[in-house]
Amino acid sequence: MSANSLRTLLRKLEPLFTVPFDLPTSGSADQPFLHFSYLLSSCRSLEALKRLHGVVLTSGCHTNLLVCTKFVSLACSLSSTMNYARKLFDQMPQRDVFAWNTLIRGYSDLGPCQEAIILYKDMHSRGFLPDNYTFPFVLRSCSVLSALTEGRELHCNIIKHGFKSDLFVQSSLITLYAQTGETLDSELVFDQMGVRNIVSWTAMIAGYVQNGIPEKGLGFFLKMVNSGTLPNAITLVSVLPACARLECLDLGMLIHGYSIKLGVETDVSLVNALIAFYGKCGLVDVAWSLFDRMKEHSVVSWNAIIAAYEQNDVGPSPIKLFHRMLDQGVEFDYITVVTVISACAKLGALGTGKWVHELVKRKGLECNVPVTNALIDMYAKCGSIESARDVFDRLPNRSVVSWSSIIGACASHGHGKDALEFFSRMKEEGIQPNNFTFTAVLTACRHSGLVEEGRKHFESMITEYSIVPGAEQCACMVDLLGRAGQLLEAYEFIKNMPIEPDANVWGALLGACRIHGNLEMAEYVADRLFDFNPQTVPFYILMKNIYAEAGRWEDVARLKFLLEELEVEKIPGKSSIEINRRIHTFLSGSRISNFSRVPTREYVQLKY
Repeated sequence: MSANSLRTLLRKLEPLFTVPFDLPTSGSADQPFLHFSYLLSSCRSLEALKRLHGVVLTSGCHTNLLVCTKFVSLACSLSSTMNYARKLFDQMPQRDVFAWNTLIRGYSDLGPCQEAIILYKDMHSRGFLPDNYTFPFVLRSCSVLSALTEGRELHCNIIKHGFKSDLFVQSSLITLYAQTGETLDSELVFDQMGVRNIVSWTAMIAGYVQNGIPEKGLGFFLKMVNSGTLPNAITLVSVLPACARLECLDLGMLIHGYSIKLGVETDVSLVNALIAFYGKCGLVDVAWSLFDRMKEHSVVSWNAIIAAYEQNDVGPSPIKLFHRMLDQGVEFDYITVVTVISACAKLGALGTGKWVHELVKRKGLECNVPVTNALIDMYAKCGSIESARDVFDRLPNRSVVSWSSIIGACASHGHGKDALEFFSRMKEEGIQPNNFTFTAVLTACRHSGLVEEGRKHFESMITEYSIVPGAEQCACMVDLLGRAGQLLEAYEFIKNMPIEPDANVWGALLGACRIHGNLEMAEYVADRLFDFNPQTVPFYILMKNIYAEAGRWEDVARLKFLLEELEVEKIPGKSSIEINRRIHTFLSGSRISNFSRVPTREYVQLKY
């Protein structure tokens, strides 16, 4: 094709591109691919790229490596899948490392990430040596897939090819090890780095926080600041969950102020993290203020504010916010419905919970494990144990959390034998129980007075599954033995516990002492409890009642005086019930307080 013919054809395609172009005249006959260089960066759609591809095939430029690689790159950025980019790559008559990197990066960005790893191996087998751009993309894919074995193999190749000191490669290795739970390995890589940047520091901080080691995450954040490296918005987003878990309100507020100083306080991800932080610290008003000032609310923003209200038991507010979210046309995800279902469980809002369950079905989330576990818990707490069992029975795949949820649901309703039957089925299916499972099993035993079964399961937790009993499981055993009147055995159990007994363990024994009228032991246990916290009000009240039942009125008066000195404000008991789609809250000593109307049916008809 002549230069003039090519120019005429390209002019016809000009409306498909974002800007007008001025094609070169000199040398265009000998180097026709230069014409396409003017166009490729201006493609505004996949359709335009495909039409230009047809021109390339007609002109004979499809053998030019530079043009082909640019086409692959644009196909990755203009399409939501890698199908077209892969076809272009497979048709390339020749390739270089840059072309391989382009396709590997595409799979790393769009998925499936497994293809990036396969391509890397294929590239290697064909004799192309990876460079410092190849490894970060493949390592990112390994991180997404939690492919630790492949990641370790890559680490060996990185050392073999001489990139063990490359800053970006090392930062990617830190992220890989951190996201696969190997924090010691990420530390080792970090310590060997001669130079560190904000990416490597942030990867370490995020790794510790995501792996449940918030103390180290905060420690690295302080080290980073002291080293003179300025954090960015991503760093602050990574460190805020650590502040929330450790209840470091002051530090979190300092980070908030620091974000203003850095000029990143409007970053959407940072604002979402701040909403979640203030919500977990109990400052719902501050969380709402941040949410209300946002120009646009993503599903993450809505999830954060709904969770903030749900965590702080602010009545039906999470449900009202969920309605508002739907009314604004924002698509919810599984995190949203898990939070709303949990709010329904706390309120006893069975009708609203069923409505949310219908939304879950329509969204195709019925087999999502966190959602189904939340539904089982909601139905159990709302008194509909049959619905909880129905949700469980419909699960195609059951995790240990699913089994623990249904066992706990049966246990909370006093169906101890059913709970133990589910536990037996769980073991038959080869599911390994964990601490939460045994807490549910022991709860079933204590609610049903199954002392021997409780002893047997507590022992099996140690001997068969090598699980060290925690304070919660120990408190269940003490309560089980105490309710059965075996107070001395319960006391001996506490003395021989593998961990230090906490207030809940001693409190379970104190409650048993009241049931069986053992004043002498109750006084001893009370002394242990008051050593933990001299202002433990519920145990003072429990001990006062024990003295009253024993006719020790002088001691009753003494404890009453101590409670007055503590300036205890009596918080009235509260419960909620849903009647005709209206949530009512009952306060001790007061009439029904109508919190809000939850128009479930009307809303379903309106939206769907």
